[in-house]
Amino acid sequence: MLAALLYGQEDLRLEEVADPTPAAGEVVIQVEAATTCGTDLKVWRRGGHARMLKPPTLFGHEAAGQIVALGAGVTGWQIGDRVVANNSAPCMNCFFCQRQEYSLCPNLTWNNGTFAQYLKIPAPIVQHNLLPIPDDLPDELAALTEPLACVLHGVGRTQIKPQDRIVVLGDGAIGLMFVAALAKKQTSEIWLWGGSDRRLEIGKKLGATQTFNYHQIPDIPGVVKELTQGWGADIVIEATGVPSVWETAIASARPGATVNLFGGCPRDTTITVNTEQLHYSELTLKGVFHNTPEYVRSALAMIASRQHPLELLISEHRPLKDLAQVFNDMKARKVIKVALKM
Repeated sequence: MLAALLYGQEDLRLEEVADPTPAAGEVVIQVEAATTCGTDLKVWRRGGHARMLKPPTLFGHEAAGQIVALGAGVTGWQIGDRVVANNSAPCMNCFFCQRQEYSLCPNLTWNNGTFAQYLKIPAPIVQHNLLPIPDDLPDELAALTEPLACVLHGVGRTQIKPQDRIVVLGDGAIGLMFVAALAKKQTSEIWLWGGSDRRLEIGKKLGATQTFNYHQIPDIPGVVKELTQGWGADIVIEATGVPSVWETAIASARPGATVNLFGGCPRDTTITVNTEQLHYSELTLKGVFHNTPEYVRSALAMIASRQHPLELLISEHRPLKDLAQVFNDMKARKVIKVALKM
């Protein structure tokens, strides 16, 4: 089969590899649509990921398709079933899983390789995080389940109240998904900051109350304080993975606020925090990583409801052979997400 392999920093190659064969408990799906992700872009630019993969490796982690092979012992599934698989599953047995803190499981089973004609799904994912796609849901929308599950996990960990005024920093797919998920909670104000007027318009359609282009209005904390009688936002969500933006997020928060530092920064980077502000303002700084089986199911249900125009996040549909150009277009911010057809 034709598949994408990541060899290192911005070194992504399409190669012919052997078709996968399922072992006991596994299934193989024919990939009908694989969507690109900001995490893929960061991994491509950095040449690896601290948790998910180490090059050389099959690449891509968002996909939907149909089952074409079943391993021994697999029950409840049939050849031809349309499915979406999360890119991981917890072990369910460790210290963290026993406390239902599944995203912290040190034994997460990771799965990469969605930019390919076929994808093998490991047994733990088949058991815990393989879901049927509703008949009327397009494959490219079902493929958004994994990133939206991460976002819903982030919202769930942030303890948002109906009257909260919320700042979202970042107009990538994750920031825009946060807007949609927050609008679903009917909070009073959602202020989205980004660098693209086109993406900010999509943010408005997804539920942002106001949008701001930081190229035109660079003083984010100052504007947030003007909007909040000098206090700052109740909730700030950082969705860029840039250390300086983490510091901007903290500076935009009111006393007693929660700052969700969601975007994953490069390995071994640090930020500076004013200890006086942190202590006397009683700030909550929260890191949130990945997703859990509960949010995987919630994400697919939210997508299937079609109450939010998440299709706006898919800028283009392209064949797999265009993958190299797609990543260069993502790097240049010409596209948000691209649905690849095999």
